[in-house]
Amino acid sequence: MNQNIGCTLAAAVVGVIALVLAMFVYPQYRVYSQRLSGEAALAEAQSSRQVAILEARAKKESAIQLAEAEVIRARGAAQANAILQNSLGGPEGYLRYLQIQALESSKASLIYVPTEAGLPVTESRRLSAAPAQEP
Repeated sequence: MNQNIGCTLAAAVVGVIALVLAMFVYPQYRVYSQRLSGEAALAEAQSSRQVAILEARAKKESAIQLAEAEVIRARGAAQANAILQNSLGGPEGYLRYLQIQALESSKASLIYVPTEAGLPVTESRRLSAAPAQEP
């Protein structure tokens, strides 16, 4: 029986020591664990911020390149228009050329063309005759 009391006493002492250690070690472990999770959250936030910055830079560079391309296209169109205008005898000839181009690309069956008086020339009859109806 003496042996049982000694084992029980040793187990109790080991339990008390384990409890005391747990009371001191567990709070420190929680602080350590929270510090690590905080560092992980900070690293993730920094990474997300860097990704957002890189995406914004890419959008900015893309917008700049698109704007430069549009300016180059507009300069080319302006030069082409100036060449056409000069070769057609000035602005009036160029406008007449544009009117002819519009008439050629039109799919309309009837087109009114202004005369010198500014009034349209009207048709006197249709180009195609209506089919006769049978009784």
